[in-house]
Amino acid sequence: MFFTHDNYIRDYTGSPDVVSDYGDRKVVLLVRHPADVTVSQYFQWKYRMKRGKKDLLAYPDHGSDVALFDFLMRPEWGIPRTVDFMNLWSEAIAHLRELHMIRYEDLRRDTAMQLAGLLDFLGTPAGEAELEDAVAFASVDNMRQMEQSASFLSGSRMRPGDRGNPESYKVRRAKVGGYVDYLDDDQAEQVRALVDARLSPLYGYGAGKAEAP
Repeated sequence: MFFTHDNYIRDYTGSPDVVSDYGDRKVVLLVRHPADVTVSQYFQWKYRMKRGKKDLLAYPDHGSDVALFDFLMRPEWGIPRTVDFMNLWSEAIAHLRELHMIRYEDLRRDTAMQLAGLLDFLGTPAGEAELEDAVAFASVDNMRQMEQSASFLSGSRMRPGDRGNPESYKVRRAKVGGYVDYLDDDQAEQVRALVDARLSPLYGYGAGKAEAP
């Protein structure tokens, strides 16, 4: 089993499309509303990302003052880039041999059912007790406690950038549709219009869908 952010695979292989790298393998694709994804990336950039990685990925300069809404709307690193990435996958899905897609929103709504479906797809079904244990261990509350107590073995990758700033934690709010909490009404409407106009309908996020659990 291999876990990765797909853009890193393409950086390594140089493949122009998804199918070239994944076509003959089982693929699990985890997706989330692009606005929520990009808000999380904003806080990752602002409070967690090291200077060298910001330079490598062509993000705003280290220490620069970029408002969240401006970050969201920029083609280079904002929602348009997230949407383009998701659209690349939507075009490839029909050509992949075996793919199991999980929406973050569905995972939050019924974690045990989504996990059971995933394990069945992988050929490693689990019993009810095992599912309950896994869901309890991976709950947001437990992950947050583990981060606060430095229980993860991943070093700084799973520690807050600033213990006094909840937005600097790796485990933040885990809220479905939480992006609207950072925007005024006009900004939220611009974000919805952008997603409606550009994102593939395959994911079910258009026209305000998947905004709440």
